[in-house]
Amino acid sequence: MTVETQSPLILVTGATGYIGGRLIPNLLDAGYRVRCLVRDPNRLQGRPWQDRVEIVAGDVLQVETLVPALTGTEAAYYLIHSMAGGDDFHARDVTAATNFAVAAEQASVQRIIYLGGLAESSPELSEHLRSRQQSGDALRSGSVPVTEFRAGVIVGSGSLSFEMIRYLTERVPVMICPRWVYTRTQPIGIREVLEYLVAALKVPQSSGQIVEIGGAEIVTYGEMMLLYAEVRGLQRWMIQVPVLTPRLSSYWVNLVTPIPAVIARPLIEGLRNENIVHDNSATRLFPFIQPVGYRVAVERALARLDVGNLESVWSDALSTSQGDVPPVTLTVHEGMVLERRQRVVSVPPEYLYKVFTGIGGKRGWFAFNWAWEIRGLADKLIGGVGLRRGRRDPNDLRVGEALDFWRVEEVKEGHLLRLRAEMKVPGKAWLQFQATRRDDGQTLLSQTAFFAPKGLLGWLYWYALYPFHGFIFSGLIDEIVERSLSLESAQEQKQSSETVKA
Repeated sequence: MTVETQSPLILVTGATGYIGGRLIPNLLDAGYRVRCLVRDPNRLQGRPWQDRVEIVAGDVLQVETLVPALTGTEAAYYLIHSMAGGDDFHARDVTAATNFAVAAEQASVQRIIYLGGLAESSPELSEHLRSRQQSGDALRSGSVPVTEFRAGVIVGSGSLSFEMIRYLTERVPVMICPRWVYTRTQPIGIREVLEYLVAALKVPQSSGQIVEIGGAEIVTYGEMMLLYAEVRGLQRWMIQVPVLTPRLSSYWVNLVTPIPAVIARPLIEGLRNENIVHDNSATRLFPFIQPVGYRVAVERALARLDVGNLESVWSDALSTSQGDVPPVTLTVHEGMVLERRQRVVSVPPEYLYKVFTGIGGKRGWFAFNWAWEIRGLADKLIGGVGLRRGRRDPNDLRVGEALDFWRVEEVKEGHLLRLRAEMKVPGKAWLQFQATRRDDGQTLLSQTAFFAPKGLLGWLYWYALYPFHGFIFSGLIDEIVERSLSLESAQEQKQSSETVKA
């Protein structure tokens, strides 16, 4: 029997969410076996850890599906919150948590670990935060010991609270600030949150405890925005107004960020309550975890957009079910715009790879090459590198070398090419080509443009050029397909001719 099969089996709920999706690889790296409970297993397709976990279908609102999922597990993470589900989210939260407590008891689970919200209980507590704390109470209604971590703003790319701060700061140079902007909070980095969650399994003293966790400093939400702007090199101004209700604030957030008002409103209502650690249980139980300050946490979150981290960051957002291949997808995720175009092709991946790695230089950009020439000239005129650098070899690419106004960031033989833009743009940009063989023998070609805009100018730049991108990028992927089909046909004719001669 291997060590892996002897390791404890841990259930993770909320595997498709922000925390769950990042907790699972940490548990696997720590040597645990992981079972994921999801309503739709197809939503985990494409995750890099998909083949390393056990996936079961179930719903916390249907108690009969929970006992089979929990049976055989030593501990279970409860990472579910239904704020996006409408006005009655609090009632569903309590029902779901109660169901989970009952099922965990029936399945003889030893521990439940829950991530709740940090706030001092009071009559003025927002419905959102009260729901989080009532969910913890519901989990404790059974006989299974619960470790409840309570955290405020979690700083990391993809965290809802942090994303709201990110988008508001990036897109609004002059911010009209209601009173909640001056509420104090104790933000904590996602790295430390994950460390606490994993460490709880090996700290039995945390069983049955409520543990408040926060970062190394206390700041206001306004200071968080200004510090974020400082790290990004943006100049921002704040104008305080005496009255701006959560409803009005949520409409404003809905207007300037991708966060819908139905989610923004309960979130903003919660910002009226201070989120500060008042007890030292985290330090006492987990002295080996040292939370960082807000600036460091922001710098770490933004570093995920740097070279070498891009693919791992966006693998979740870019995963596509093989049974559902939309030709064009435009999404905004974790502060980055993604425009993805896909085609299913009847040629092997190596033919597509040979075509898209031959792009640029003397061959040009296949479709609308004149538009690429104009873009290169414009870049040259404003002090950029322009399009005239060409490429070292017409057929071979190496990581780190120049390709026109791009830099080759990653090459995977027969499979993938990623280019990083070196033309002058208000942000960071990449262009990626990927050919993946499907189960039905065909190949999925994906062409993805990534853009991480910097400030309002970056967003205006992207959306101003998007109509032109539609023509250029659509023509580019179509031409790659046509050339790969021609390449396959030429190869077949060559092989047929050689067979006849033999």
